[in-house]
Amino acid sequence: MFENKERTDINELGEFGLIKHLTSHFEIKNDQSVKGIGDDAAVLDAQGKQILISTDLLLEGIHFDLAYVPLVHLGYKAVQVNLSDIYAMNGVASQITVSLGLSSKFPLEAVEEIYKGIELACKKYNIDVIGGDTSSSKQGLVISITSIGYVDADKVVYRNGAQENDLLCVSGDLGGAYLGLQILEREKLIYLENPQVQPDLEGKDYIIERQLKPEARRDIVALLADMDIKPTSMIDVSDGLASEILHLATQSDKGITIYEEKIPLDPMTYETARELGLDPTVCALSGGEDYELLFTISQEDYKKLKHDVDITVIGHVTDKNSGCKMISKSEKVHELKAQGWNAFKK
Repeated sequence: MFENKERTDINELGEFGLIKHLTSHFEIKNDQSVKGIGDDAAVLDAQGKQILISTDLLLEGIHFDLAYVPLVHLGYKAVQVNLSDIYAMNGVASQITVSLGLSSKFPLEAVEEIYKGIELACKKYNIDVIGGDTSSSKQGLVISITSIGYVDADKVVYRNGAQENDLLCVSGDLGGAYLGLQILEREKLIYLENPQVQPDLEGKDYIIERQLKPEARRDIVALLADMDIKPTSMIDVSDGLASEILHLATQSDKGITIYEEKIPLDPMTYETARELGLDPTVCALSGGEDYELLFTISQEDYKKLKHDVDITVIGHVTDKNSGCKMISKSEKVHELKAQGWNAFKK
């Protein structure tokens, strides 16, 4: 939780004073942003492109734990979670709106930390903050961000376009964010038992960062464009690899087969899973929050990306009746099941 001897009550500013205080220094960077914060509504110019809009809601105690999530990281991650959805449509993100629900425990200084993270993400990804809202909350911290992006009509990619014999590809590596969360949860429990014990995160930098400070894969969208590859279907890996594969298969009315040995795992992810008594493959299949891009391409495009170290072909598209399967390292066939994040689990 945020600790600071200086504490400014938000009530001293009021709603509009708070918004002005937090956003007056944000600059407009995109030509599509005609009017940002300061009027009844933002004004955008689509410039002949299709507009992409996505919204995510993050709730304290459900999506994040302030016992180990720094507020500046939370602001940064909240933006990345939303931008990832735009990139999963093969688009370019340009604007966001930010809405906060704040309980009385949050002083102005804490909200400034959240906005510091939001600003860092916006500067890095060339995003304009064009509006939002603030309200009091009795349930702790609530963050709702809406992302807006653009894409040429002939470039937009949906989940439902996969064709038989297409190749299934994924960017980056998987399972790291989930293992980072397990380490943070472990250290939290140790701290609660003995507050004198310092967290032991040595050597776990990569997976901790995958959890606390993920990066949406704008670079993959640009890379595919440079390679002149338009995926036939695409989705971001937010709920776990297995869940996203099932989404692509269901939406495309196809089956998908993947190979366990092809799933990209970072060495730290693999070693930490073994250290915690977990199966690294299961962590990749069901962990979630990796925010990599999972997509299908025609076989003709394989030669264009086969040498790229950041994209891995992990399987292929089959007919619907074949279902969704994983061929294990021992060549056994396993049915893929969605066992990742459930937004309404109790």
